[in-house]
Amino acid sequence: MAIIQTNMAGSVWKILVSEGDTVTEGQDVVILESMKMEIPIAAEVSGVVREVKINEGDFVNEEDELIVVE
Repeated sequence: MAIIQTNMAGSVWKILVSEGDTVTEGQDVVILESMKMEIPIAAEVSGVVREVKINEGDFVNEEDELIVVE
């Protein structure tokens, strides 16, 4: 099991995956918006999305948990 975390604070602009989706390493799964810039967050491992812990519009801080992949 792997947990995808943020690397910076920002607002969740778009969630690109849903629970049950298969993701590959390097695939963008979330796009954050910070200081008027869009920052993609990529999966660090391949697997199946087990849980999406955030919603679009949420504010997240550095190292917050976004998505659980198994």
